[in-house]
Amino acid sequence: MTGLLGGRTAIVTGASEGLGRAEALALAEAGANLVINARSARADDVAADIRRAGGSAVTCIGDVGDQATADRLVATAIAEFGGLDILVNNAGIIRDRMVFNMSAEEWDAVLRVNLRGTFLTTRAATDHWRRRAKQTGEPVYARIVNTSSEAYASGPPGAANYAASKAGVVALTMSTARGCASFGVRANAICPRARTAMTSDVFGAGPEAGEDPLSVEHVAPLVVYLASPAADAVNGRVLVAYGDRIDVMAAPTVEASLRSASRWSQDELHDVLGGYLVAPSPEPESAVTG
Repeated sequence: MTGLLGGRTAIVTGASEGLGRAEALALAEAGANLVINARSARADDVAADIRRAGGSAVTCIGDVGDQATADRLVATAIAEFGGLDILVNNAGIIRDRMVFNMSAEEWDAVLRVNLRGTFLTTRAATDHWRRRAKQTGEPVYARIVNTSSEAYASGPPGAANYAASKAGVVALTMSTARGCASFGVRANAICPRARTAMTSDVFGAGPEAGEDPLSVEHVAPLVVYLASPAADAVNGRVLVAYGDRIDVMAAPTVEASLRSASRWSQDELHDVLGGYLVAPSPEPESAVTG
């Protein structure tokens, strides 16, 4: 296969179904060699689909929360295809429960896959790319696309573990983008609104007829773009994607700056800070759609 990503090699985690599968197929269609990761042998079916379509794909079964799996993913890309160019971190789980009922095990399980897993693969990939850059004396071609969620900003009440993990993914992405740009890495995060098995309770069933605006097929092209040479100037960004829309998220900004006459007293805090915080919030500006 030739195309936008011809000759490139990509790892996609959590790629046995849903969004990860759609991303892997789209990357392969664009010409990339694929290392397909999942915890089950269903990853083999995705790799077989890619090969039947004329692409190149192998599988690497394992839990991304394990360091050994992350290391094996990078080693597999190098052994099978001679290198690694693209890392798409899609693997994720949910264990929804109100925070006062959430067990430590439910917290740890979600953070382990969603955040620790993203960190482990990022560390393995960026270590490989840094070594290559030092050997060649020039920046490498390296793309990371991490999967966050709008939950990182909205804080849904029954998903403290999930929201915290996805906030961590955003912070990890921004830090990676800034810390690794000098040797060629471009790291960005997407927040997909996509109808999958994991989000069925959130979005419900799709339309009975016509195109589903929350289909994973609407998100996959953005991942291909971020993985491509055309996105070389895109780094450290967070993008919400669904249907025909992409929302570009801004970094946290100062909403207001409140000053004390001298040192804050309790009365002044109540009057100035409390008075500001309990006032009605301004209506957010409408997002521009295209």
